[in-house]
Amino acid sequence: MASQPRPNAPIASLTVLYDANCSLCVHLRHWLKGQPQLVPLRLVPAGSVEAQRLFPELDHARTQREITVIGDQGQIFSGSAAWIVCLWALAEHRPKAHWLATPSGAPFVRGTMLAAAKYRELSGAGPGNGSGQAACDDQCELPG
Repeated sequence: MASQPRPNAPIASLTVLYDANCSLCVHLRHWLKGQPQLVPLRLVPAGSVEAQRLFPELDHARTQREITVIGDQGQIFSGSAAWIVCLWALAEHRPKAHWLATPSGAPFVRGTMLAAAKYRELSGAGPGNGSGQAACDDQCELPG
């Protein structure tokens, strides 16, 4: 990974850090792997030894609370931007990603993130899940 992101550098690949202890996150990982990709996605468990080796400068506790995607030029996307960039990388979902990145699409992204955070809370991902991971506070990480 480059030490400084290069503005306007094309993204050739993305690394998605996902919560391997969350059934929803694992399901989405499998779904992403099965989609035709315009930009290759590498899926790595957040907070894992591999994630820490690849990205030593990241706040790994935060990556376990909030989806984080890293571009090959050092770009870091988190929260709603991370969800959108994952869709942008997929052949069949790029047009939807462009729309979701607009003010018209923002309420749909927010609703999806709230629903995912609620699912994680109800399913036991995060606090008290026995994994020793930080609390799942995705709902606090939402913009606006």
